[in-house]
Amino acid sequence: MTIVDAKIHPALMGSLSPNVTVDEVINFSPGPTSLPAAVEKTIADSFQTPGLTSLALSHRSPEFLAILNHAAASVRSVMSIPDDYEVLFMHGGGHGQFAAVPLNLCRDPSDIATYVINGTWSLRGKDEAQKYCRAQVVDGSDPETGAYTSFPDLTEADIHPNSKYVYLCSNETVNGIELHRLPKLPDSRRHIPLVIDASSDFSTKPIDWVNSGVGVLFACASKNIGHPGLTLVVVRKDLIGTGKASPLCPGVFNYTTNRDAENLWNTPATFNIEVVGHVMDWIQREGGVDEIECRCIAKAKALYDVIDGSSGFYSTPVTNKSQRSRMNVPFNICGGDEDLTNQFLIRSWEKGMIGLRTLTPFGVGDHLRASLYNGVTLEQTHHLATFMRRFCEKYS
Repeated sequence: MTIVDAKIHPALMGSLSPNVTVDEVINFSPGPTSLPAAVEKTIADSFQTPGLTSLALSHRSPEFLAILNHAAASVRSVMSIPDDYEVLFMHGGGHGQFAAVPLNLCRDPSDIATYVINGTWSLRGKDEAQKYCRAQVVDGSDPETGAYTSFPDLTEADIHPNSKYVYLCSNETVNGIELHRLPKLPDSRRHIPLVIDASSDFSTKPIDWVNSGVGVLFACASKNIGHPGLTLVVVRKDLIGTGKASPLCPGVFNYTTNRDAENLWNTPATFNIEVVGHVMDWIQREGGVDEIECRCIAKAKALYDVIDGSSGFYSTPVTNKSQRSRMNVPFNICGGDEDLTNQFLIRSWEKGMIGLRTLTPFGVGDHLRASLYNGVTLEQTHHLATFMRRFCEKYS
């Protein structure tokens, strides 16, 4: 096998521009990622019609208010959000909500919040929150390796009875752990609201808002529901109100302020909000969130079947199949063999399959990762699965 020069090939530098036609590109990036093709066409067509687009509409014009109201109503309809929850469109991404959650739910720095840590993003959320409250940790890491490969059980002893909320990430993109259904807290802790970082799995499965005790759910748009620059926040109405938030909470992050201003306290991300409405309309036309979940199951199965059937050529860190992510499938090749990994990245890139390894603040990591968001079809996933089988046959 030829040793690859990792310093020069664009595939090994995270390039997303292979030498193929645009129709041949399959974007497996962890985000931002591609929208469903039908949504991209809807957006393109909107720029061919007369009049101003949402890129130029005043956020207080009747034209944009119709867009805003449609987006909020379509999210509520597709995801069956009850009337006692507000739908907010906010700034700052998931990182902004890492601060916004404790600033809205903990009025005093001495207030306690419980953080369930099962990967990179829940850990980041905890690190930010402890600036504003007392963050109690339920540690899901392996005691020997420190790796996050499963979601911990939640017992009464884990959760302080005075916790203002219990925080978790329902899909850890880096670690490949997903909760396919939200956990229920022990009976003695059911009064405590759940806070869910659903940035990478929102709209891909149903949510039992009431029985799961969801208090706040947030999702940055750039995985499954839109473009970077917008964060959807769903918050239970009883958690909003005068005097609820910390006096230090900035207005741009304050749930009550944004609720009272009907999502117009400052200029919202107008175009991004319109795109969310288009994505929700697409989900509805495709059969709703139940159909989307069936597709997610099928896409993930296509890749995990290759991994599990490769006799160890491929491996994935999450062995508990009930907690394997449908959104992000991490895998390595022969235990992380560098030459084989580079060959895999280059050959797949040449066939238009991009985003399997990107440069991140965490480095390149121990695993490649195929992200299977709403913009990735089952047919495209099978292209990757077929390539993986053939690569295994050639090099195993």
